[in-house]
Amino acid sequence: MQIYALRNQSPAMKGSAPSPTIRHPALSLLLLLGLLLGAFCVATFAIVVYGKITLGTLNFQAILANPEGNRNGWTFMMGVQALSLLIGFGGAALAFASVSGYRWTDYFAPRRSVPGWALLAAAVLIIVLLPLMSVLVEWNAKAHFPAFLHDFEVWARASEDKNSGVIKFLTKFTTPARFLAGLFVVAVTPAIAEELFFRGVVQRNLVQWFSPHAGIWLAAAVFSAIHMQFFGFFPRFLLGLVLGYLYQWSGNILVSMTAHFTQNAFQLVLLYLQQRHVITLDLDSDKSTASWPLALLSAALSLGLLYYLHQRLRPAIPTEMHTLSSGGVAIATAETPVPEGHILSAQGVLPASEQAPLENRLL
Repeated sequence: MQIYALRNQSPAMKGSAPSPTIRHPALSLLLLLGLLLGAFCVATFAIVVYGKITLGTLNFQAILANPEGNRNGWTFMMGVQALSLLIGFGGAALAFASVSGYRWTDYFAPRRSVPGWALLAAAVLIIVLLPLMSVLVEWNAKAHFPAFLHDFEVWARASEDKNSGVIKFLTKFTTPARFLAGLFVVAVTPAIAEELFFRGVVQRNLVQWFSPHAGIWLAAAVFSAIHMQFFGFFPRFLLGLVLGYLYQWSGNILVSMTAHFTQNAFQLVLLYLQQRHVITLDLDSDKSTASWPLALLSAALSLGLLYYLHQRLRPAIPTEMHTLSSGGVAIATAETPVPEGHILSAQGVLPASEQAPLENRLL
C-alpha cells in the first residue's frame, strides 16, 4: 500500500524517518521541472568529462556537427545519448521521489507484486501493435501543416531530416559489439529513464490533478511533443497512451518499462538483421512495411490484448474507505459524503479535501 504523510503527526511520529510530502500536482510538476534543469546541468558536466576521455578534447562542436568525421564520433554520440537520458530524465525523476520523501520502489511501484505474465503480455502487445504503428508512421510523415504554418513546416522537415541522418549513423551496427551497445543506449536507457519521468512522475501528477484518462492523454502528448519530431508525433502519442494505461492499470513501472524496451529493441533487432542481410525489409524507408488489412488486424488484436490486460491488471474498486479524523475512524462509501480528515484507502492515506470521488479513482 502506498502511504502518504499525515499533516498532523503525533509526537511519537515526529522523531521517525521523514514522511512523504503532500503538495498540489501543479507544484509537484514545477518542482520536477526545476529538478530536470538541475539534472541536465549535471548531465552536461558528465558529458564534458566523458568527451575529454573519449576524444581527448573539449571542442565538441565539430564532433556534434559531423560525428562520422571522427573515429570516436560514434562512441561519443552514444555516450551523450545515454548520459542525457539516465542523468537528465532518470535522475530528475528519482530526485523528485527522494525530495518528496519516498523510497523509489514505493513511489514508482506502489503495487510491487507484478506477475511475470503481465510483463510478457505487455511485450506481446507492443509487437502486435507494430503493424498499426507502421501505417501511422507513414501517414504522419506525409502530413502537411496549414498554409499559415508553411515556414514552420519547412524548418521542421529540415530539422527532422538532419536528425534522421544522425540516427542512421548511430544505428549503423558494423560489429556485434556495436549492436549490443546500441541496444543498451537506444532500448534500455529510454525504457528506464523516460518511463520513470513521463509515466512515473508526470502522468502520476496529471492523473491526481485531473482524472485518470485526462492525465494519461496529457502525459502521452507531453511525451511525444518533447521528442521534437513533429512528423512522428501521432505514432509516439499512441505509444505513450499504451504505456500510460499499462502503468495506470498495473501500478508498477516495470510493466511500462518492459513494453517501452520491447518497442525499441524489436525494431533494433530487425534493423540489425537487415544490415546483416538476414532479412530484406527496408526499415529506412518512410513507406509502411504493413498493409492496411494487416494494420486493421493489428488494431483489433491490440484492443483485445488491452482489454485483457485491463481486466487482469486493474485493481478492484474498494466499496468503502476508512477516514482518520479527530473523531476517530469513520467509514466513507461512494454513496456517502467523505468526512473531514485523512482517508485510508487503496490509494494510501490522503487528505479528505484532496481525495477525488471514490468511483473516479481507478479506471
